[in-house]
Amino acid sequence: MESVMIEKEKEKDLLRRVRGTAAAGFALVFLGVFLGAAPAAQATLVVFEDGRHIRVASYEVVDGDRLTVGLHGGGSMTIPLDVVERIVDEEYERPAPAKPEDAGPIAAEPPAGTGRSVRAFSENLSLLFSSLSPLYSSHIFAAAKEHKVDPSFIAAVIKVESNGHAYAVSRKGARGLMQLMPATARRLGVRSPFDPRDNIRGGVAYLAELAERFGETNADLILAAYNAGENAVEEYGGVPPYRETRDYVKRVLALWGPLPQGARAAL
Repeated sequence: MESVMIEKEKEKDLLRRVRGTAAAGFALVFLGVFLGAAPAAQATLVVFEDGRHIRVASYEVVDGDRLTVGLHGGGSMTIPLDVVERIVDEEYERPAPAKPEDAGPIAAEPPAGTGRSVRAFSENLSLLFSSLSPLYSSHIFAAAKEHKVDPSFIAAVIKVESNGHAYAVSRKGARGLMQLMPATARRLGVRSPFDPRDNIRGGVAYLAELAERFGETNADLILAAYNAGENAVEEYGGVPPYRETRDYVKRVLALWGPLPQGARAAL
């Protein structure tokens, strides 16, 4: 019992130090803005567990468990990766054009909510995929039934996130079939992100949370939040104007789409 208490105290101390480091990062960013540094047309958002975020010029995962970020205006900081909720590339911001005819869309709008519920699904996977690993199929189905999420929706997310590779690791540090960041995996109780069953269970639990929050027929908002975070969706009142996020939403919805008569593309 004493050893458990010691470990918990160590974890609390680590989180206090990280929050202090993050706060310093925020101060540097705000100082840069205050001194007149122009916001970048292209940047990366690093979102922390508590919902705060900073815009950074660069990032690099170091030794698999730390994140070093370069700050706009100079300087850098290194933080534990497991306090980072997500990293979103290419936030596009653009000053008002000098002439109206020069104006163009930031990015093509993703399809609006399809009206199709992410909770309504067929139990015959053979109608959804021409070929699917029996192992993944069973895990997808189990998680789909537990959390009441369409297995074809889950499969579409997996296809776009990892292309069906259980040991996939992104340059941002996201892991496994559904590309869970360490902080997200921990919150969802995922102990082994490279275990297909554990990863799918956690990812689908998160999709179910988002369906509850944004509405089961708003697949575009659910996907945008899965990619960019709930706060970003609420801040913009819809799919955020991040090219990465908009492209992600379009790709998943295109794979999910209306259910055709025949088989669908496999993972």
